Amino acid sequence: MALESVDLGQVSGVEAQAPVWDHYLQGDPARLNSDFGEFLKRTAIRLDVRTDDQVAQEALNHRDPMIREQSLFQYVDRGLPGAVDLLTEAVKTDSVREVRWNALWALEKIGGPRALKALQGFVNDDDADVGEWARLFASELTTGLPAFDSRSWKQDPDRTFDETILLNIDVDVYVRLDDTGRHWGKISLAPQGLARSYGQAHACPNSATRDHQLVISKNLAGLHDDGTPHVENFLFRGVTNHASAGRGSFFFESRGLRPIFMSGQADNDSLGHRNEMVSAKRSGEWTTDPLMEIKGKPAIRYVRGAVQTWGYINFETMRGSSLEEILFPGNSILGTLDTPTGPLANAYITGTFKGKLVDWDGDGKIDVNSLDIYSTHEAEVDTNQDNIADEPGVQFCTRTGWMHS
Repeated sequence: MALESVDLGQVSGVEAQAPVWDHYLQGDPARLNSDFGEFLKRTAIRLDVRTDDQVAQEALNHRDPMIREQSLFQYVDRGLPGAVDLLTEAVKTDSVREVRWNALWALEKIGGPRALKALQGFVNDDDADVGEWARLFASELTTGLPAFDSRSWKQDPDRTFDETILLNIDVDVYVRLDDTGRHWGKISLAPQGLARSYGQAHACPNSATRDHQLVISKNLAGLHDDGTPHVENFLFRGVTNHASAGRGSFFFESRGLRPIFMSGQADNDSLGHRNEMVSAKRSGEWTTDPLMEIKGKPAIRYVRGAVQTWGYINFETMRGSSLEEILFPGNSILGTLDTPTGPLANAYITGTFKGKLVDWDGDGKIDVNSLDIYSTHEAEVDTNQDNIADEPGVQFCTRTGWMHS
């Protein structure tokens, strides 16, 4: 993925025009053509310039599991033939369970009879969570609803959060390449690529408040020299609809003070920063399991939804870099448009997320809230996980001293 190969002079003919689409006959264009991501998808140029053969080869053989997963999702995104076979081979042979279950998710994205058959072939996998993901995705393709296995579970009542659910997030990042608004580039990030660059996100609900309040906590590994995680927490508030039994459809918003680093890199204050209120929104649906009860309520077993947000990518620092060199910890930050640094926000991020409860320690029991989450109930940074804030009101790692500058 050598970004130096992008030549805007060669793509000047690729512009956001208004082609005639058959769906104009199907309803109001104000609804059908109001998805900003869909417009960008039609016109953006792909910034991953690897050949199709190289993508296929690295999907199965690259030493870095993040690159293997990136390549699998890239192959699917290009709509190349043989994608079902490539993904099936990855699920069979990859040594990393996250790559395996995200390859299953990519099969679901393809859909159709061959993908469904491939998914059904893994429901009895030796890794129970790979098997459950296969069962879940196959059920979604046939019924629209997830399906779960009947494993036992365990939950620690002394933890800050009743549940901690790791979120697999797959996004397209559309980068504004110049100031004309005509030229955009596309970077597709599979779950592990997103986690390595932006941080691994976790949904952290408490049974008593989950209908109207939720913490999303991000841990970014590899940024601090001492090995401690970089932490960013988001307090979301919103509403949940319970019209369907066992499911909750939600819409939540968040707004919190955090630094916008002019370098475009988390915790890199070499070019200064501004402390600003950054907003975010999330919507989707969670499904409960009546066999897993926590504090009088069935536990959330699975969550899915959509994400749209803005970010700042310092594109000039990436030119000529490989995929591995670009996706390093902190090399892009989230942002928002309605602040003084809004003009820096040059990356529109859109995609989907899925997360379910997993057996993380391999004892055969589902771990409901075992993941380390460095946040209080109010999303304040809490490095020793005692539900007491390191600094009251602060939701973002203060390693650079931004809060006191």
